[in-house]
Amino acid sequence: MTAQPARVRGVLITPTAHLLTIKRVRAGMAPYWVLPGGGVEDGDASLEAALHREIHEELAGEATIHSLIHIAEGDDRQHVFLARLHSWDPARRSGPEFTDPARGEYIIEEVPLTAAGLARINLVPVSIAQLLAEHAGELFQFPDLRAVRQPA
Repeated sequence: MTAQPARVRGVLITPTAHLLTIKRVRAGMAPYWVLPGGGVEDGDASLEAALHREIHEELAGEATIHSLIHIAEGDDRQHVFLARLHSWDPARRSGPEFTDPARGEYIIEEVPLTAAGLARINLVPVSIAQLLAEHAGELFQFPDLRAVRQPA
């Protein structure tokens, strides 16, 4: 049995206490929103390093990771980190997805981190959207799952 591919996502809180998201617009599909992040690559020293790389590629951004707040299981295992985003510059993005027009648009949007703000967008995956909507005001109080021993 092969291990699930690992992915990282960032619940990136801006200096104005908004959630930074990426609106995906693709031909023939309704727009949807995702959290910045992506696949863990062989050269990544850790999950946190993978997230920092993705933030740099997708946002030309800098963030401080606070905690691992959720692990979503599915076709892959998504590690969802909570972080404070200090800066970003969409004009300086460098990920491979931005060089292929067939992959659609990646529009950076700040969304109010409230149940009402999140209800206005189609954030996927749904498990992460529900977690954020239900606990928006208390995310920094969540236990850091990195400190909880995971079963082998």
